[in-house]
Amino acid sequence: MAFLQLLQTTPWLLITAAVLFGLVVGSFLNVVIHRLPRMLEQGWRAECAELNGNPVPAAETYNLVLPRSRCPHCGHAIRAVENVPVLSYVALRGRCSACKAAISPRYPAVEALAGALAGYVAWRFGVSAAALGAMLFAWAMIALAFIDLDTFYLPDNLTLPLLWTGLIFNIGATFTDLTSAVIGAAGGYLVLWAVFWAYKLTTGKEGMGYGDFKLLAAIGAWLGWKMLPLVILLSSFVGAVIGIGLIVLARRGRNVPIPFGPYLALAGLIALFYGEQLNRHYLALF
Repeated sequence: MAFLQLLQTTPWLLITAAVLFGLVVGSFLNVVIHRLPRMLEQGWRAECAELNGNPVPAAETYNLVLPRSRCPHCGHAIRAVENVPVLSYVALRGRCSACKAAISPRYPAVEALAGALAGYVAWRFGVSAAALGAMLFAWAMIALAFIDLDTFYLPDNLTLPLLWTGLIFNIGATFTDLTSAVIGAAGGYLVLWAVFWAYKLTTGKEGMGYGDFKLLAAIGAWLGWKMLPLVILLSSFVGAVIGIGLIVLARRGRNVPIPFGPYLALAGLIALFYGEQLNRHYLALF
């Protein structure tokens, strides 16, 4: 209790603690981003083998804790001193200490992003339930965005708990009232579901995955139905700009799919922090 009071009266200490904790969470998010899709694939393969009546092959224990993180090039087990968020990457100059293979700069980028967002949330919301909720929401957006970039998949293991957690937080109207949150969850899912089927019936192709429906439903559960038009508009605009840029500058084929989850995640974060102001400015135009 005394520590919470100290954080309330010392903003710089609160922000510093939030950033440091966010960096640690960012390190864990890297594990989730890398391992969760592989864990799910391993489970699917085992289920398929059982359905076909085949023996399930024995496999090494693989979850978010075991085995220890290793260099993908030489198998070197990463020691604790080599796993300090951001600092270890800088100290190792972005290379494995054993084989000197390059380490992806995305690892420290995810850690830094998680820390920076946690610090901003602490500055904006102070010591409150809203700060805790906003950090959880922001970290989930990071994990989902990068998983979708890697796999074109938004796992139910993340989107559904995120949806229910948003509703729980809004029982006390943390970000919006509960009625708005429930309508936001239902509306978020149904809007993209309708777009999906309209596009499929018109073109015979699938324009997005069901995970996108669930992610927008989760965002609606956290922020309420009034934020859905803003999130859809922002994500569509950013997606269109980046998509056109990839086609023109990177000569990416028009038929090459682009994950929509990262744009929804970015739009959700913008709506979390600036949604009320943006909605007021937008409505003022009319």
